[in-house]
Amino acid sequence: MTIRLGYQMPNFKYSTPVTELFPTVIAQIREAESAGFDTAFAVDHFYQTSTLGEPDRPMLESYTSLGALATATERIQLSVLCTGNTFRNPALLAKTVTTLDVASGGRAVLGIGAGWFELEHKQYGYEFGTFTDRFERLGEALQIITPMLRGERPTFDGKWYQVESAINEPRIRDDLPILLGGAGEKKTFALAARFADHLNINWGASELPRKLEALEARCAEVGRDRSTLETSYLAFVFIDESGDRARKLQHDFLLRVGVDLSEVSDTERAAATDRMFCGAPDEVAEQIKTRVLDKGIDGIILNLIANGHEPGIVELAGRTLRPLVDA
Repeated sequence: MTIRLGYQMPNFKYSTPVTELFPTVIAQIREAESAGFDTAFAVDHFYQTSTLGEPDRPMLESYTSLGALATATERIQLSVLCTGNTFRNPALLAKTVTTLDVASGGRAVLGIGAGWFELEHKQYGYEFGTFTDRFERLGEALQIITPMLRGERPTFDGKWYQVESAINEPRIRDDLPILLGGAGEKKTFALAARFADHLNINWGASELPRKLEALEARCAEVGRDRSTLETSYLAFVFIDESGDRARKLQHDFLLRVGVDLSEVSDTERAAATDRMFCGAPDEVAEQIKTRVLDKGIDGIILNLIANGHEPGIVELAGRTLRPLVDA
């Protein structure tokens, strides 16, 4: 598995009727596939998250969506950034992602995290628990999921989960990749060092040097060569052939979530845009290179929350960034 350039879809509020919603999703992913993106990511939420909009905005279920996309694409890998571990029994999740792998001809990647959005847990009736609870559950889940993806039949009797000789057939392969997503320097990075093929870091870009130092330490603690754990960064990208239009898209997006860039201080602006990359193609490329790739990150997973549904924008982003990650 290699993820150098991924495309995530966290936003489904398009100016189209619901009947045209999924065709718009398919068009984006086909455009991503043609433009050289190697992986397409759904998001595992029932509601829109507070960082992107109101909770009642449209949101598609992740694995149903990926199953449909498996039949509409040919080469691009399919994953979730990230599956909320709290939403599914781990043996069922292993079965689900393995079925996606079979349906797609070996293109699935298991992206998983501890879960964090309390509102959707509460309103859908899922136990949220404490921060410690969620990471205990994730650690146990990975001890079940990992062997099931590798063709083993695990028996596990934990605090949160129990399985007995769990069978996972059919499988195309015994090396279906595992991606962990998050930014926690102790818990998330420690689990990544133990179980993951890939770590996606979703935090402010200014913190990346410290994050990578922490990851190096967690790998050393378990005797793993850090170079064997691939990394990527989740970037919020506002790109347009017109840099001024891209900046307006960013300004309008932030205004909708309560941040007016025309009125905030330089410190507040830096904090609000620390995960954002904005401008014309050459500007975005320079920002991604200097703020992320030059820090030691292997690849980029990006979303285009403002205009990814517009024909040609995904292709523009791929054409702009693919040369950077291939360098």
